[in-house]
Amino acid sequence: MWVAGRVQGVGFRWWTRCRALELGLVGEARNLPDRRVAVVAEGDQLACEQLLVALSGGATPGRVDGVVEQWGDATGRWTGFSEA
Repeated sequence: MWVAGRVQGVGFRWWTRCRALELGLVGEARNLPDRRVAVVAEGDQLACEQLLVALSGGATPGRVDGVVEQWGDATGRWTGFSEA
């Protein structure tokens, strides 16, 4: 997912990590140079969908203007959820 808005410098990556871990997901949330946050999440599809809903909702730190999603096969690369 790519999350646009006021999402850097407001605790958004930490908040995303907490939600992902609550849902049993692995992956990462990292800042991009264009001020978006990239989120990679692997795990149960329903849990990934719940994270997408949470990221799109109004309860996030900062302000989310939009979320672009891209689905793919799990790679098994992740062992936890990091804020890169």
